[in-house]
Amino acid sequence: MTVLQADVLVVGAGPAGACAALNLAGRHRVMLVDRLAAPSARIGESLPPAAARLLRDMGLLEAFLRQGHAPYHGNRAWWNGAQAEHHFLSDPDGHGWHLARGAFDQWLRDEARQRGAALLAPAKVVDIAPEDGGWRVRLETQHGPCDTAARIVIDATGRSARLARKVGARRQRSDQLISVWQYGQDHTPSARGFAHIEACEHGWWYSAPLPGQRRVLALHTDADLLADSAMRDAGWLETAARSVPATRELLEQQGYAADTPAMSTPAHTATLDAAAGAGWFAVGDAAMSFDPLSSQGIFNALYTGLAAAEAADRTLRGDAAACQQYNVELAAIGTAYGRHLAYCYGQETRWPSAPFWNRRQPPAAR
Repeated sequence: MTVLQADVLVVGAGPAGACAALNLAGRHRVMLVDRLAAPSARIGESLPPAAARLLRDMGLLEAFLRQGHAPYHGNRAWWNGAQAEHHFLSDPDGHGWHLARGAFDQWLRDEARQRGAALLAPAKVVDIAPEDGGWRVRLETQHGPCDTAARIVIDATGRSARLARKVGARRQRSDQLISVWQYGQDHTPSARGFAHIEACEHGWWYSAPLPGQRRVLALHTDADLLADSAMRDAGWLETAARSVPATRELLEQQGYAADTPAMSTPAHTATLDAAAGAGWFAVGDAAMSFDPLSSQGIFNALYTGLAAAEAADRTLRGDAAACQQYNVELAAIGTAYGRHLAYCYGQETRWPSAPFWNRRQPPAAR
């Protein structure tokens, strides 16, 4: 069997994996592997203004701006019975962006290839084992199995963290949050570009405009609180959204009409006991999965992809401390995220005995 040779094997070609690959390509032999031939439909997500600095550092900002993602000017939240608005008018980085995820993910894949990374998709990891100070990785491709020898592997497999768990990392999940979402069409243009958030007894609603007068609508709740029959009812998500006051008003103002079925995706918080080890790094959701309420998921993917690329480059150049420094950096991010998330959920006090909110209270308050 032919053995493919790489300095770095990146498993997962989403934003985190593609960023790791494009920042290492040109300096090292990089192979990017994904189980899908092309990105699948994903819930639309946002990038905060600070992402412009990351994109600029990676030499991506001008190309990103040419894609025409919808401006993201801030958040409007209906929380604890009051309306609050946070806007980016005074942010030195300007506005953020509501992303068309499929186009964004494909663009990052293409950038990685243009910079010299080899892309193998569809393909999946079957096995991984240490070999000669690096790794031997068995891949299953559409043409059959093949092996790759790599000095470093980067796990960008999302919340499953398949690769990190295969090499011994342990993953701790903090909650059961899921996002149930769909796309639709606005018949009235959204000129303001604000994300919409509204708390309800069983979780919280999110909506944001996308390019082409598209809109994403999502309910975030715990998996065990969603009736099994709900996903079989084609119109239940929009109907439920129209029963919540501020969300109903938004949908009516925009003339929203759903045109895709409801889909669900995990949205829980989870972390690895270590985000890196000897010869491996985890990035994006594989390293730390963020609750969407934090609005940091895609930013975290870009940041950890870049940080892991820098740490992997230092490791390949002989810096034995790069792995531990990456772990320390991500641990600090996780601590700050936990404090921020607890504060945000703690501000909603209307339903203290409802299971969703009770689970998010400090233990002493339950």
